[in-house]
Amino acid sequence: MTPDRGKRSKGSRKATRPASNGAGARQRDPGPPYVVRWHPDAEAERAASWPAPEKVAMNNAVEKLRAAGPRLPHPHSSAVQGDAGKGFRELRPRSGRSRWRPIYRQVTPDTFVIFAVGPEAEIDKSGFDAAVGRAAKRFDELELD
Repeated sequence: MTPDRGKRSKGSRKATRPASNGAGARQRDPGPPYVVRWHPDAEAERAASWPAPEKVAMNNAVEKLRAAGPRLPHPHSSAVQGDAGKGFRELRPRSGRSRWRPIYRQVTPDTFVIFAVGPEAEIDKSGFDAAVGRAAKRFDELELD
């Protein structure tokens, strides 16, 4: 038996999102809870860069992503700007007051992967850009089942 996802009014439909594999096919948004995974290299970056209070804030931000998925609003999430970041988003722990930004992307209708962790762009633009570059490279190397 599947868990009850809440009642909907007659005639309402779930939103669909394009598949992230570039195929252009539209797939049904399964709704919450969503799966959030860490790329192994991003997990290592997280462990190396976060002071203890930031780890708590980051875990809270990840829980918000699990609950809201693609509907996680600003200031908790924001699109990464520029060509290198196309399709990527940044989690903004503590509503953007954290200096750390996990860079993530939706890879299936129900799954998000955090590909890199870097400093906030206004604090360290080159560090943020490097994190976006690592995220893009890791995404390109990702093999989905």
